[in-house]
Amino acid sequence: MNEIPAEGRQPDAGTGGTQGAADARDAFAGAVTGTALWQSSPPGSVYDYIRLASFSLGADGLVEQWSRRAEELFGLSARQVVGRDPVEVFVPERHRGDGHRQVAEILDGKEWTGLVPFRMPDAPNAAGDTRGAEGIAEIYVMPSETPEGERGALCLVVDVTDLRRIETDLAASQAIFGQSPFGFLLFGTDLTVQRTNRRFASVFGGTADDHRGRSVHDYLAAPEADRVHTALARVLETGESITDIQITGTEPGSTERRHWSVNLYRVHSGSGRPVGVAGLATDVTRRQRAAREAADARRNLALLNEAGARIGNSLDLETTARELLDVAVPGFCDLASVDLYQGLLTGDEAPPGVTDGSAELRRVAFASAVSDAPLAMPGCVGPGEDPAEITVGSVHRYPSGTPCAKALRTGRARAVNGDEGDLVHSTLAVPMVAHDTVIGLVQFSRTKGSEPFGERDRALATELASRAAVCMDNARLYRREHERALILQRSLLPPGDPEAAGLDIACRYLPGNTATEVGGDWFDVIELPGHRTALVVGDVMGRGLRAAVAMGELRTAVRTLALLDLEPAEVLSALDEIARGLGTPSGAQQASRAAHKSREADLSEVYLATCVYAVYDPVTRRCTFANAGHLPPVVVEPGEEPLLLDVPPGMPLGVGGEPFEEVEVELSEGSLLALYTDGLVESREHPLDEGLRDFRTALSGPVRPLEDVCDHVLTTLDTRHGEDDIALLMARIQGLPAEAVGDWRLPREPRSVGRARELARAQLQSWDLEELVDTTELLVSELVTNALRYGEGEVRLRLLRDRTLVCEVWDAGLVQPRRRRARDTDEGGRGLQLVGLLSAAWGARRTPRGKTVWFELALPDGESPNAAELSVEQLLSMY
Repeated sequence: MNEIPAEGRQPDAGTGGTQGAADARDAFAGAVTGTALWQSSPPGSVYDYIRLASFSLGADGLVEQWSRRAEELFGLSARQVVGRDPVEVFVPERHRGDGHRQVAEILDGKEWTGLVPFRMPDAPNAAGDTRGAEGIAEIYVMPSETPEGERGALCLVVDVTDLRRIETDLAASQAIFGQSPFGFLLFGTDLTVQRTNRRFASVFGGTADDHRGRSVHDYLAAPEADRVHTALARVLETGESITDIQITGTEPGSTERRHWSVNLYRVHSGSGRPVGVAGLATDVTRRQRAAREAADARRNLALLNEAGARIGNSLDLETTARELLDVAVPGFCDLASVDLYQGLLTGDEAPPGVTDGSAELRRVAFASAVSDAPLAMPGCVGPGEDPAEITVGSVHRYPSGTPCAKALRTGRARAVNGDEGDLVHSTLAVPMVAHDTVIGLVQFSRTKGSEPFGERDRALATELASRAAVCMDNARLYRREHERALILQRSLLPPGDPEAAGLDIACRYLPGNTATEVGGDWFDVIELPGHRTALVVGDVMGRGLRAAVAMGELRTAVRTLALLDLEPAEVLSALDEIARGLGTPSGAQQASRAAHKSREADLSEVYLATCVYAVYDPVTRRCTFANAGHLPPVVVEPGEEPLLLDVPPGMPLGVGGEPFEEVEVELSEGSLLALYTDGLVESREHPLDEGLRDFRTALSGPVRPLEDVCDHVLTTLDTRHGEDDIALLMARIQGLPAEAVGDWRLPREPRSVGRARELARAQLQSWDLEELVDTTELLVSELVTNALRYGEGEVRLRLLRDRTLVCEVWDAGLVQPRRRRARDTDEGGRGLQLVGLLSAAWGARRTPRGKTVWFELALPDGESPNAAELSVEQLLSMY
């Protein structure tokens, strides 16, 4: 088999021809000795689809050879056909005439190709006939000749049905492949391009044939090409398809990044042998861009929603600035800072320097998600300035002409691009504008690796800055109102440490912090005649400046009513009327009481307040309480557990319609009395019952100085200070010693006047107050004389010595004395005028059994001047 017979071949003329034939022969012989050309055609080749059959005709026109494919095509075996006329064997009877003529022409040496009808094979019937349907075969006839010179023919036969099917499949495949709007590639088993379509070639240039033999590295950058090559190898090896693999690259001659979605699947031959990998690529750049824009829009909406929930929860400027940066970093940018005008932070009405943007600012907040990030953009500082020097808390200026100064001056955001090699490559300088006023500047920055800011980002940054600016401006306005209300509130509280006869007093007042509005808590210690003391603690419901003003009005009213020496219940009743009139427009208080009571008032517009009012008498150590909806007082008797006094609470001030009740309690020497507001014992996380229990526990224990007791209570209780104001008033009962009191009853007779003078002189001498004897005798004589002349019943004289000397004259008459100026012709009527001139103070009050007229003299060693010294002019003015 190393040689091919030379018979039937015509050698080339000349030596060259002989040598060429030899060369060709040698080359062919070398080729056929290789294993590749001697392999059998693998299953699934084109011959399996075409089903090519053959037979040969002899010189007599009869079949000499009949192939197996012919047996399958015509359904006739070689035994049935060989030696017979083929026309008679498989051509239908009506076409046999034409068939015989064609066979004759073929035997004359003429090539012929044409369509020939034939009987399609069918199973024989019961009679043994093989009658079937007709088919059409395409026959290619090649004349042949035997060595003896006899003519014959070799016939190649193909079923036309198979040809048409193959043609249709090829046409459809070519149409789908060539006309597809998607890029198509077919990679061979070596993962190089075997075929592409026009769509792919239109993107990457050239014709489809120009891409044969290329690899993915010819189209994509190394990282992407390696990833796709790995995917191709995996598909070829495993047969598992990969759908929607995302590839990024650029088209030839363009720098725009494109995105493709590629589907990869393995391609097999008809026998199932892998022949390569097919790839279908779709340009999804627009879809990616739309998806990115949609994602940006969703991110922006999420940021705005988060900003609405997180920014402005505090009424503190610095806290609000940090809340803004917590939202922006790292969700929106890599680092950010907030600068506020110094004037805004110091409480000025309007921030200075808003016209040129060069006023002083303070850095109040900074946040970064990147290490070693600068604190300021180089483009926003002046020449020679170091951005690292601008730290949180530092005060600086943005020089005129810098982007930051321009943003502050114009009120519009400015973009600042970093220099080549800078870590920060993009910055937005956004002014914080509230109510058309620039209050500061926010800088949002992005570093390398992040996308530069776009128009959408600028709009979002402006919105974030605006929301924070409004919150900060509200915080500024609140801070200003809070400070004013706090000043007002403090000015209405008792100055210094209050003092009272027979009481050791300590007090604490803790206003709410700047994160809450000022409240209406107050307390007061009021000196009453007879060395008695009124203790008051109250709380106006609500917060803010209006509550502080209402508190001031009620406190003033309490002081006025206390000086009238009314009973505690009467004081609260009068306060209730005043509280109901606080929210009433001017002039409405003149309306009738009936109309006022019948009107259903909106309680949200009425000033409501709670108050407890107590009057303590150091002589008897008895304390009278009246309560208007306030928390009950706490009393700690020596050696006993703290006790909540059962004082009827009554209705809060401002509600009206209900009378107030009084409770009188006798307190032991050394007892502790505590009045307080709800901020001490109640908070959002601390129920009132637990607070009262803890308060009583804090008051128990060994006897300590009163100031220490106050400190211990405040440090022990979980007051949540800052949520509400706290007022605490504590008093330790001391009482006046018996030797400091002189008390006598005088009969209703004229000689009682002299007896009163003697008693007063003796008592003052025992107290070593001889300097006050003459004045006291004179004034006592006047008051006792008036009691005998205008009063009723028994007369009682009482002298009290504490920080001052007090003289009281009691009788059963109800008529109050009235001071008047006597006429020149009157012989009397100058007694009370004389009392007013000689005493430090005097007055009269009602008692359950009549009235009391009193006067007060300063002690010789007292700080106040002695009012007993009268000038001649004052004495003459009485006449």
